[in-house]
Amino acid sequence: MKYIGAHVSAAGGVAEAPARAHAIGATAFALFTKNQRQWRAKPLDPQQVELFKRRCAAYGYGPRQILPHDSYLINLGHPDDEKWQKSLDAFIDELQRCEQLGIHMLNFHPGSHLREISESACLARIAHAINRAHEATEFVIAVLENTAGQGSNVGYRFEQLAEIINQVDDKDRVCVCIDTCHAYAAGYDLKNDYDGVMDALVNTIGTDKVLAFHVNDSKGALGSRVDRHHSLGEGEMGWEPFKRLMQDPRWDERPFILETIDPDRWPQEIAQLKQFMQNGNP
Repeated sequence: MKYIGAHVSAAGGVAEAPARAHAIGATAFALFTKNQRQWRAKPLDPQQVELFKRRCAAYGYGPRQILPHDSYLINLGHPDDEKWQKSLDAFIDELQRCEQLGIHMLNFHPGSHLREISESACLARIAHAINRAHEATEFVIAVLENTAGQGSNVGYRFEQLAEIINQVDDKDRVCVCIDTCHAYAAGYDLKNDYDGVMDALVNTIGTDKVLAFHVNDSKGALGSRVDRHHSLGEGEMGWEPFKRLMQDPRWDERPFILETIDPDRWPQEIAQLKQFMQNGNP
C-alpha cells in the first residue's frame, strides 16, 4: 500500500488541510503550517490544532501520511553565520509547529552555498543545523528533499544527501524525500533507466532512508537543472516512470505527494496513481 495525495492549501487554518485532502480522494497530504514566504508567523491557534488532529483521525491520516513543507526562505547552508542562525531559528519553529500538530515529518530543501563556500562546507553547515534543531525538538524527522540543482542549491546528487545524513548525529531523525521532477532535471533518467536510478538511490542512501516521494512530471529536459513541475504524463517524463514507481514494492507504506501545476487535475492524477498500484494502464 502506498499513500497518494497532494500539497493542499491550509488557507483559513491548518485544520482545513485534511478536509481538502479528503475531498480529492487523497490518502496522504502535504501542507504549509505557516505562510511559506514569511519569516515569522503567529502561534498556532489551539482550537485549530485540536480540530486538525480530530479531522486527521476522522479521515484516516496517520503520522506516515502527512508531509508538511517548511518555508522557502530557510537556507540551512547559508554561508553567513547571522543569516544561517535566522534560518535555523525558523527551521526549529517549523519543527515545533509539527510537534504541536502531532506530525512526525518535516520536508525541506537542504540549502544553498550562494557561491561563497564550497559544496562540502555547505553540506556540513546543513548537517550542523539539523543537529542543533534535533537538540531543540523531540521527535519530528528532518526530511531532506533532493533538488534540481538550479543556481547554487545543493542536494541534487544522491551522494550529497548521503553526505549530510552521515554528519547527522541522530540518524533516526533524518531521512529523504525524492522529487521525481527534481531528480530528472538533475540528470537521473527515470524515464529510460528507472532501474538504474533506483539502484543508485538504494545503494547511496538506502531503502529505509527514503521516507517519501514528490510525484511530479518535468517541463525541463533531462539534466537541465531547471525546476519546473508539470502535470503527470504531460511533461518530459511521460506516464511510464510513475507507473513503475507505483508498482515498486520497495516504496510501500510511504506518502507520494503531488505538486503538479493544475490542482483541478489532482483528483484524476490521484485516481490514476491508485490504478497503477493495481496494475492498471494510463
